[in-house]
Amino acid sequence: MKPNSVHSSSADSWSTDSVEHFDQPERSDKPEEACGVFGIYAPETDVAKLTYFGLYALQHRGQESAGIAAFAGDTVHLHKGMGLVSQVFNEQIFQEMAGDLAVGHTRYSTTGSSRVVNAQPAVVDTRLGKLALAHNGNLVNTPSLREEILQNTEVEFVTTTDSEMIAIAIAQEINAGKGWLEGAISAFKRCQGAFSLAIATPNGIMGVRDPNGIRPLVVGVLKSDETAPDRYVIASETCALDIIGAEYVRDVEPGELVWITEQGLASFQWASQAERKLCILEMIYFARPDSVMHEESLYSYRLRLGRQLALESPPLGEVDLVMGVPDSGIPAAIGFSQQSGIPYAEGLIKNRYVGRTFIQPTQAMREAGIRMKLNPLKDVLKGKRIVIVDDSIVRGTTSRKLVKALREAGAAEVHMRISSPPVTHPCFYGIDTDSQDQLIAATKSIAEIQEQLGVTSLAYLSWDGMLTATREDTNTFCSACFTGDYPVPVPEPVKRSKLVLEKTPASTSV
Repeated sequence: MKPNSVHSSSADSWSTDSVEHFDQPERSDKPEEACGVFGIYAPETDVAKLTYFGLYALQHRGQESAGIAAFAGDTVHLHKGMGLVSQVFNEQIFQEMAGDLAVGHTRYSTTGSSRVVNAQPAVVDTRLGKLALAHNGNLVNTPSLREEILQNTEVEFVTTTDSEMIAIAIAQEINAGKGWLEGAISAFKRCQGAFSLAIATPNGIMGVRDPNGIRPLVVGVLKSDETAPDRYVIASETCALDIIGAEYVRDVEPGELVWITEQGLASFQWASQAERKLCILEMIYFARPDSVMHEESLYSYRLRLGRQLALESPPLGEVDLVMGVPDSGIPAAIGFSQQSGIPYAEGLIKNRYVGRTFIQPTQAMREAGIRMKLNPLKDVLKGKRIVIVDDSIVRGTTSRKLVKALREAGAAEVHMRISSPPVTHPCFYGIDTDSQDQLIAATKSIAEIQEQLGVTSLAYLSWDGMLTATREDTNTFCSACFTGDYPVPVPEPVKRSKLVLEKTPASTSV
């Protein structure tokens, strides 16, 4: 076995670029997922398998591809492929992935096409050995960074992702004579945008957040007995710590680098100016409800969103029941029910085993649309006046089909309540919200949206209500998708690629 080598493999049935895109006849109404990252230093354990379970807990953050890089000294065992975590890995693969430390990634593509070559972690060579990088977020200076990289070194880019550019930028700094930490920090200062990173090296694991901490990253500890030291873990969410029995320690702070080695955990504040701007959609929608932010589960926050929504926009007239759109709309629906006194009931059953598929549905199934994932309970809905609560509407296409299905199931009235404000602006920091002209609230008033969806009434939560419900300093969140106030300046060419409208309907500024 050669030193500083990479043993790379990919999931057998998904291992070529001949199939580039998952078959999605119609895009979701939701903001599409971010990504999930995980890293662990624990020589006494099966680090690859623990990383697998961490990614399994983060599957909701991306279902397109998954990968793990395990380090045994200078040797890297890399395996990644298209599909769900459980599809990409098996016991035989883990037998060939022994190591002392590992990083993993589960991906939804916000930059770069849906190909196995773009699956992460991204592995690059440096004079100190290889590094493997897993990235959650999006850079906004990708074109200028790419040009800068090419000016300094002859580089052949393997992928079409900004994540590889971060890895190459680190390698450039290290190859210029800097050490792991100095080189990495120099590279991060060349990056603009959102990046939460798990980086593996032969010497240890780095966990890094951008100066605004737009995407989440937490530190956990695996407690050991007296004969072995405690070992540290980093992950996008606390639910990935829970699944492996690690205890939450704290968040990685904006502009911080944590360095996990045999000596334990060290911290470096690499950004001189850091200002917390956590993406509010992480709290409303992306992160799992059992994950903890600000010392409470997100389930509790989402309950408060529902209560606030009921205070701001109660249904006019008599209503028989409140229901949520599974799964993400359910906590807010329960809160709405608790505040309004209207009984809560399940009116939709979700098939949790319908994932992305290469198999094209029949035309009739495409027309039915929503039924593949959500099926109405006719005996619960027949003749009832209902309030249906969801966390967001982006394009309106799925919501319209859902309302149609509820009416066909016998609902007499369908009042829709949304536990976030209207999405009027695209995201440039790692969430795929499409270009602005595809956002229904950017082109239509609330009255027009109500008519297009076919609902009896429609109301959104206010921007103030959404932020006040956090019980945190409201200035510490990014809510650009609702306001257009981007905390990290976006270069004009990048902005023009998605921000295409001169103004949005005045009624959406609730």
